Amino acid sequence: MTKAQDNYLLDLSASRRGYAINRMCGSLADEGNRRRFSEDEAAYCEAYHLNAEQKKAILERDWTVMLDLGASIFYTLKLAVVDKRSVQYLGGVFTGMSAEEFTAAMVSGGRKFG
Repeated sequence: MTKAQDNYLLDLSASRRGYAINRMCGSLADEGNRRRFSEDEAAYCEAYHLNAEQKKAILERDWTVMLDLGASIFYTLKLAVVDKRSVQYLGGVFTGMSAEEFTAAMVSGGRKFG
């Protein structure tokens, strides 16, 4: 993943790096998989062959590290939903705001670059 200013770019290299973590998070779209994950998160991560760094990021819910490791926001959102977290929550995490502040910023027209 190339980090330019505060923007993450999920390019081919990052996608390859994050394949296991994205595959695991993507599997959480299935209700049975969410149940199995919740029963034993560490074992579930191992079943998807996450390396130690990826597994640690998942288990600690270190959302920013997940992106650094090549995770896609679209897949990590599936993990956030397991924790009953919203897109606005993740947006806040990635911008240093609360979910409410992030929501208000988006309602008022989003980020202004200048």
